[in-house]
Amino acid sequence: MIINYPTFFKTRPTITLIDPLQKFLGVFQDGIVEYTYLDAVKLAGHSCPTVTGAYLMTLKGLKALYKDELPIRGEIKVEFSHSEDEGVTGVISNVITLITGATKSTGFKGIQGKFARDNLLEYNADFEGIVKFTREDTNSSVIVTYNPNSIPANPKQQELMGKILRGEANESEEIDFEVLWQQRVEKIFNHVGEVIEVKEG
Repeated sequence: MIINYPTFFKTRPTITLIDPLQKFLGVFQDGIVEYTYLDAVKLAGHSCPTVTGAYLMTLKGLKALYKDELPIRGEIKVEFSHSEDEGVTGVISNVITLITGATKSTGFKGIQGKFARDNLLEYNADFEGIVKFTREDTNSSVIVTYNPNSIPANPKQQELMGKILRGEANESEEIDFEVLWQQRVEKIFNHVGEVIEVKEG
């Protein structure tokens, strides 16, 4: 079966990490695992500026934190400045958990004291920004902020959304809306420097 989705998904930067647990259990050779934007979309169930922001914050945050090293999945503490049920924090944290492995009490509790991920995620932390990534091995950290407002949606997008939600749109208008929605997502990817800010924690 051929599953179609926007072609730009295939060309977005990927995030590669080493996961000691997956190496231990023989899942991926040397524990090297790669995540794509499509993986984030599958988890969230949709592609939107929020999912894009979560993916890009992780991409840029881990790059700043590890420089030329591969990040260690399961050894990255993640903190949010807001509560998990505030705004889109929950959606963002789900994507970041997928990539980093960081979870709260519901996460993997480890094997004989190793590989635990159930104590690596916190909300309502005291810092200015959206998310803070900290390396467990060095305790160094970065704070990442995301603001997509500089990449506005096409004015027609809101009008079409309203028609669709009211059941008034025809098939052509539905397709136009789909295209415009994903065009904004692609533009955000193409202007990462405008929407993402990373600073030392």
